[in-house]
Amino acid sequence: MTENHHGPAQGLGARLPAAYLTPGSSSFSDFVAAQAPDLLPGRRALPAGSAGDLAPHGTTIVALSFPGGVLMAGDRRATMGNIISSRDIEKVFPADELSCVGIAGTAGLAVEMVRLFQLELEHYEKIEGTTLSMQGKANRLSALIRGNLGLAMQGLAVVPLFAGFDVDSGEGRIFSYDVVGGRGEENGFHAVGSGSLFARGSLKKLYRPDLDARTAALVALQALYDAADDDSATGGPDLTRRIFPIVHVITADGGARLSEAEVNALAEEVVAGRLRQPNGPLARVEQPDTPGEDAR
Repeated sequence: MTENHHGPAQGLGARLPAAYLTPGSSSFSDFVAAQAPDLLPGRRALPAGSAGDLAPHGTTIVALSFPGGVLMAGDRRATMGNIISSRDIEKVFPADELSCVGIAGTAGLAVEMVRLFQLELEHYEKIEGTTLSMQGKANRLSALIRGNLGLAMQGLAVVPLFAGFDVDSGEGRIFSYDVVGGRGEENGFHAVGSGSLFARGSLKKLYRPDLDARTAALVALQALYDAADDDSATGGPDLTRRIFPIVHVITADGGARLSEAEVNALAEEVVAGRLRQPNGPLARVEQPDTPGEDAR
């Protein structure tokens, strides 16, 4: 083998196309779209018809903010039509140090989109020397979802939930999306996925703006329990197999996934409470401020 007198670094660089060595866009997905568009999930061709029932789908994700942070939790079940395809899928992932994303919809494409989103944020930070704002991160994820529109029209939709700590405002923020990339900011809490209707109803009753991180995690688990109670595609706590939801907490100090032992203890507390009250805890009723005034 002939020795390269220019050194290994220059030898490797000589084999790379010029585009890889030229400063360009801070968007990783734009770079891939220009150099290798077939690697993007939304650029892959599929036969005509709906493929939605052929791929596993993941549900349900909930998120809620609390003073000084935000929390996201997801159940572990994936379904394929009327079949449970997985009992322990992970649906909540860190996007970067101060944000996370939960996936609902076609599981394989959703996980691929999350990985691309993680690279997008990391690439921007390396190119620009700073992190994107929360608004900027939410916009980048919106663009990735929009790129999947063709597959979504064939039944392979991805609808994530994005949350993180905003260092500028000093609070947790939650963003929801539709299948075409439309973005909206949610106040306090939100849920996505097939069980979101039931989870959101539970959150409406139990959420309070003054929750601490532990109580917020309990509220999230109660909401997932209620979703599993009425939605067959959502999996509740599995005490037999020791499979419990994923819970990710983000504050100004960064994000971290609660340990398995922590979530197990919280989930067992929720299940024990359901043995006493099958329909879950009662919402706190505020008393009227004016003496003698009845709550009507």
